[in-house]
Amino acid sequence: MAATDSPARTSDAITGFESTFADELTPLTVEWRGADVPDPRLLVANDQLAASLGLDVDSLRTEDGIAILSGAAVPADGKPVATAYSGHQFGGYAPLLGDGRALLLGELVDVEGRRVDLQLKGSGPTPFSRGGDGFAVVGPMLREYLVSEAMHALGVPTTRSLAVVATGRGIHRNGVEPGAVLARVAASHLRVGTFEFAARNGSVLQPLADYAVARHYPDLAEVPTTGGGNRYAKLLERVVERQAALVAQWMLVGFVHGVMNTDNTTISGETIDYGPCAFIDAFDPAAVFSSIDHGGRYAFGNQPAVLKWNLARFAETLLTLISPTPDDAIAVATATLSTFDAHYERHLYDGLSAKLGLADTFVEHEVIDDLLTLLAAHRADWTGAFRALAEELRGRSTPLDILLPREASTPWLARWREALARHGRDEAATADAMDRVNPLYIPRNHLVDEALQAANDGDLALFAELLDVVTNPFERRVEWVKYTSPAPEEFNSSFQTFCGT
Repeated sequence: MAATDSPARTSDAITGFESTFADELTPLTVEWRGADVPDPRLLVANDQLAASLGLDVDSLRTEDGIAILSGAAVPADGKPVATAYSGHQFGGYAPLLGDGRALLLGELVDVEGRRVDLQLKGSGPTPFSRGGDGFAVVGPMLREYLVSEAMHALGVPTTRSLAVVATGRGIHRNGVEPGAVLARVAASHLRVGTFEFAARNGSVLQPLADYAVARHYPDLAEVPTTGGGNRYAKLLERVVERQAALVAQWMLVGFVHGVMNTDNTTISGETIDYGPCAFIDAFDPAAVFSSIDHGGRYAFGNQPAVLKWNLARFAETLLTLISPTPDDAIAVATATLSTFDAHYERHLYDGLSAKLGLADTFVEHEVIDDLLTLLAAHRADWTGAFRALAEELRGRSTPLDILLPREASTPWLARWREALARHGRDEAATADAMDRVNPLYIPRNHLVDEALQAANDGDLALFAELLDVVTNPFERRVEWVKYTSPAPEEFNSSFQTFCGT
């Protein structure tokens, strides 16, 4: 294990680091550094993201740049730390989790003035490793890179991926697999689990809440900490709203997170931790892909309810800050949590209305609900269905007929066209508008699996092409036609994802 008092190689290949979290919330951090790396090799780097962070793109590819991205070297102006947090995992409380295989290198201020974290994932054991080896392997790190960048291209709030570095270290998982480190960029790594740890461990809770406000909701900084308009009650309101919007966006693109523990629920409202994640092909609220979700707790259709449950755990951590009178604090928190369903439904149905070309705000409740029932009954491809509906408006019926029997779709199509007419929607213009919000390409599970297996064997060509496709999700190209098809049924019947730990 890397020791904090052993000599550390430093480099200025990546500069500009600050450490406000570590400086202001020291009780939540342990200074640490990554393990040595036998044979670092850059697998993929995100030049566009690097430029937006004000980094020298060429420096990332130098020996020193790769050393920082692998954890083998410490930035000259950085102060790497492992952070502490708790969490409810599959409903059970774990009082101490923390960064068991990650290091927060520090914070960078991007070219638009936004503060972000740069964290390494898979850089070796830390004091929070809980018996694990602290390392990661190529497949899961490339999956997070691919899926997080696809989510960004789809407009879903998310952490992003700067690079993946192969370490040259063999890691024991299912046999020996090649090791890798992911460099992840986030608005912050503040989690519900961070608050759960702080609430049970002394006087750091209020400084943490104030730090979260300053970093993510700075307009609340002037709100009083007591009395009417309580700052911490307002913080809860904002996080509830952002998380409701986030999970609605997951549902709209067919994303299944797979491990929605409270330590994977951010205060910023970003998607974080692409472990056993997947995208649905057939529309199925019961869809589960994670090998560890035996009871379907985190199934596709359960995600909004789980998110609300996680936010209740967040609310519990803030009770003493909201009011010194427990009954008053509980009343405020309960009232705020009760708004989640309305926030979620508004975001979901606004999105569904836009996907159907009806309007940008929620209309035609029954038309939308009946489509969902129809898609579920026939296990129709979620992503392809909305593109097929746009083609239907253009007079091309074949794409929809592949997904739904014409005798089943005809009555609904008539009602949809009537709804479009009521709202004064020209069919040709509506089809074009639908194509602007409905992706043609997503990270289809069978294609991701194929690309990662090849990458594990040293061939990155399929990964590079798939990355190009999913980061241009709305742009139709003839040569990308295979990326629009759902997986064969024999693949879906046995496919599982793994968290890679």
